Amino acid sequence: MFLNKILRSGAVSAAVAVALSFPLAAQADTVTVFAAASLKNALDAVAKQWEAKTGNEADISYAGSSKLAQQIMAGAPADVYLSANVGWMDKVEKQGLIAKGERSDLLGNSLVLIAHGKDAKKITIDKSLDLPKLLGDGKLAMALVNSVPAGIYGKTALTSLGMWKTVEPHVAQADNVRAALALVDTGEAPYGIVYSTDAMIDKGVSIAGTFPADSHPPIIYPAAVLKDAKGPTAKAFYEALSTPEAAKTFESYGFKVLKK
Repeated sequence: MFLNKILRSGAVSAAVAVALSFPLAAQADTVTVFAAASLKNALDAVAKQWEAKTGNEADISYAGSSKLAQQIMAGAPADVYLSANVGWMDKVEKQGLIAKGERSDLLGNSLVLIAHGKDAKKITIDKSLDLPKLLGDGKLAMALVNSVPAGIYGKTALTSLGMWKTVEPHVAQADNVRAALALVDTGEAPYGIVYSTDAMIDKGVSIAGTFPADSHPPIIYPAAVLKDAKGPTAKAFYEALSTPEAAKTFESYGFKVLKK
């Protein structure tokens, strides 16, 4: 009995010694990301690549850039923020909520008029277009025109083309650009204004026309690490957004990569 106890004790000690001889497995970290709704498909793919490579996790919340910025300014615990325009990122930065030197213009996009179905008649979008006539009794789906970037760009484009006053009564506003896309996909609205990247991922719509680039400000997606981000994982994820691998993925979803 005594000998067995010694042997068992020795076996336990040996097992402990062996276990201690190996480094402890690194604990996975989670980065909390707030991102514009229009980034969902592309950013999900980029995040999946990053997770597979690092073993860390990206917890991403998608919504309109305005809503996310307001949540951040109200104290929401986010680590990284990706906006669909510079205006909302500027507001966050003016509140002193961005880590010094950790902001960059990441992606670009274009603004399009989409139609329900896959065989939409192609339309030239200029000042001669009678958009209310095209809509008939239907609505024009847009993201919130005074707060969500896609809606702001759309309203600006329609205003510059002299259409806004006649089109405004026909506009059906949605919380974000993906919600506007869904209205057209389901046929609740015959036409809508979204980003070209949104149209690419939805088989229920087609691009009827592209708004002239000079009818609205450049569509730029800035990204930033927030000042109160926890640990180095946030910066690592932010930097991963600009790798060649990420750039290739973003481009495959139709985005123009501004930072490589």
